Amino acid sequence: MKSIKFILVALLSITLMNCGGNDKKEEKEGFSYEKKTDDTKEVEANPNDVVITGDDMMKFNKSEIKVKAGKKVKITLRHIGKLDKQVMGHNWVLLKPGVDLLSFSAKAATERENEYIPSGSEDVIVHTKLIGGGETAVIEFDAPEPGTYEFLCSFPGHAALMRGTFVVEE
Repeated sequence: MKSIKFILVALLSITLMNCGGNDKKEEKEGFSYEKKTDDTKEVEANPNDVVITGDDMMKFNKSEIKVKAGKKVKITLRHIGKLDKQVMGHNWVLLKPGVDLLSFSAKAATERENEYIPSGSEDVIVHTKLIGGGETAVIEFDAPEPGTYEFLCSFPGHAALMRGTFVVEE
């Protein structure tokens, strides 16, 4: 009896494996079976068009951004998390050279009404608005002089993890 069950299970397994049909795909002209890629990992044709994401774990997906001098820069910030901006808001702030990032973020933490950008501050080159989960912010600006700058998220406490360098190359 055991051998009959074993034989039946073996035959059923072989039958099911063969019922999958021919694994060869018929490709139709003008149609591609290639796997689509996530747009946050897209290859950027223009190095000055940058997509950066922030998540609910207080992380940017990039710690370094390189752009070309003398060109327009487009930064697209996407919050790929789910939390509201009151709880886990993100922005992208580019600081002027010589500005102390930690000192700036301490001042910014007290500026809730101003989306955590110190009012009247001359420390910032450009910044996005504060966004929450699922939102996107886009800014465009002229690349500053060649050099290395710092960027951060100025939401209270985020600059410890959400920061990086912005390199403007000749």
